[in-house]
Amino acid sequence: MHTVWKGAISFGLVHVPVKMFSATEDKDISMRYIHKECGSPLTYVRKCPVCDKEVEWEEIGKGYEYEKGRFVMFEKEELEQLTEQGNKNITILDFVNLTDIDPIYFQKTYYLSPDQAGANAYSLLLNAMQDTGKIGIAHISIRSKSSLAAIRVLEGCLAIETIFYPDEIRPISQVPNLPGTTAVNEKELSMAKMLIEQLSTEFDPEKYTDEYRARLLDLISHKVAGEEVKIAPAKPQTNVVDLMAALQASIEAVKPITPDPGPSPGRKRTAKKPAAPARAAASEAPPAAPKRKTATRKTSKT
Repeated sequence: MHTVWKGAISFGLVHVPVKMFSATEDKDISMRYIHKECGSPLTYVRKCPVCDKEVEWEEIGKGYEYEKGRFVMFEKEELEQLTEQGNKNITILDFVNLTDIDPIYFQKTYYLSPDQAGANAYSLLLNAMQDTGKIGIAHISIRSKSSLAAIRVLEGCLAIETIFYPDEIRPISQVPNLPGTTAVNEKELSMAKMLIEQLSTEFDPEKYTDEYRARLLDLISHKVAGEEVKIAPAKPQTNVVDLMAALQASIEAVKPITPDPGPSPGRKRTAKKPAAPARAAASEAPPAAPKRKTATRKTSKT
């Protein structure tokens, strides 16, 4: 793994030297913009619209637009000084329960490993957090950006997840068209709960795959092989009007199929009981039989 950051975790007076590694990787399939006329990939040019020329990297600075078309400029050193004090320390501020943090706050996950002679202090923090069931809320600066972070134990490793500051979370009140206190049909609610129960299981990440990426890779391989591939459009889904019918159909679709175990000894004994009334009915039938016989004899005399 490539080291993305080096520093130390500090809680109280304890100092834990660590290295940081990215815990996730983006597996999106990237595409290039191609000039259809000649098949060449296009490049992005850093061009100044006023000077009408391409600008080299060494000529580029950073600025903040405080009014339309008006900027204040910053040198690289000025921005580095703002984070220089804390950019090599992960300072734990508090220890909390993981369940206290809503998932909306989480950004990106990194792994932490002990650096230099920090194995003992690393193990101490890891075991203490594991035994108490707590996670640490810390400050960290990565690539000149300050962030909150949550440090937790993950399969015998310390992991750190950058999290948003509260003012970076948009309030739900800004979400349009949220339903108010709408009355819910009790029967529909009961069936919806039943459907949730039938679909409930333990989380197994291995069962989920990126179907789009798999189809795209398959399409790429066919195109590289020179095959012309055409995919039929998917049938458009219609809006379901009858909510109750949709719930019932969904429950039937996920209902487990139990195999027929076959007739059991108990079932055989139960099956014999109806036979007695059948025999009794047969014994009552003879009075009708003589009539048919008499009718036959009369016919023969005629």
